[in-house]
Amino acid sequence: MTSADLMLAVLFAAVTAYALFGGADFGAGFWDLFAGGAKRGHRQRKLIEHAIGPVWEANHVWLIFAIVLLWTGFPAVFAGVAATMYIPLTAAALGIIGRGAGFAFRKISVTLPRQQLFGAGFAFSSVVTPFFFGAVAGGIATGRVPPWDQGPGDILTAWWNPTSVATGALAVGVCAYLAAVFLTHDAKREDPGLVPVMRRQALWAGAGVGLLAAVGLVVVELDADWLAGRLWRPLPAALIAVSALAGLASIGLLALGRYVAVRVTSGLAVAAVLGGWAAAQYPYLLPPATTVDAVAADPAVTRATLWAVLVGVAILAPSLWWLLRLSQTPAHQGAGGETGHQEDGRR
Repeated sequence: MTSADLMLAVLFAAVTAYALFGGADFGAGFWDLFAGGAKRGHRQRKLIEHAIGPVWEANHVWLIFAIVLLWTGFPAVFAGVAATMYIPLTAAALGIIGRGAGFAFRKISVTLPRQQLFGAGFAFSSVVTPFFFGAVAGGIATGRVPPWDQGPGDILTAWWNPTSVATGALAVGVCAYLAAVFLTHDAKREDPGLVPVMRRQALWAGAGVGLLAAVGLVVVELDADWLAGRLWRPLPAALIAVSALAGLASIGLLALGRYVAVRVTSGLAVAAVLGGWAAAQYPYLLPPATTVDAVAADPAVTRATLWAVLVGVAILAPSLWWLLRLSQTPAHQGAGGETGHQEDGRR
């Protein structure tokens, strides 16, 4: 394995981490949008705020990390994607900003109209942002982004096409599914009365994601011959099968009330489908002709970057683990095990 391949593997790991952790945060905004009116949806919105409050900004580290790796290790690919996909990427960036502003200002607003205004901004941005990221991925996978030296591709059809729309919708569904799964366990700790609600939403979201994935495969067959043919090679097909089996297992675990185990199987389902896409596309970063070796930075650059990543992981990983550990501590339990309502202080 070359240093470029290893760097690509690290990049894929960062994208997967963002899809899982950042995706769950986006999905929380999806359920915030459909929680109901101010009175009926108050408890669910309170649960959502408690669950994502400590980590909603931290999870964007994975996106920043992935962007820096792409820029450093594969600059021609970064330039080609930015030149062709600047419309959906700009929309996603604005969505991240609007989502953060809405989430922060809703919590400090004292009047109901302002809370509703900022809440709507938070929820709407949480839905459209993963759609644009999914649309970009679909455009890249179907060969609609040319390399930088060939000039930009069509700035509209590159991301507004059947496959991109299907992958964008699937991204929104995956985020909603992950959030519902995670919130079901959080509800068991923080507000047990919401467990049946969140479990029902997780079951419906899981079924919806399965349907969207099946539709997406049909769309790819009709819209992207190059990608469709590679999806059924042994490794991509095996990973897609693993994703399907993990999804079915997740539904079964939800029905049985195994809310910790289902976090593992749901994450595996999402990671496996991403792995299937990556395996189908490899070694082409920009299909159908731009390979990893053709556009990788100088080996000295990739090796130095990998050493820097290793040092950074040694520093960052314990901090992220501790943050996630603290965020999963029950609201009624303080650092010394004393009882008392600590929710606002932990935020």
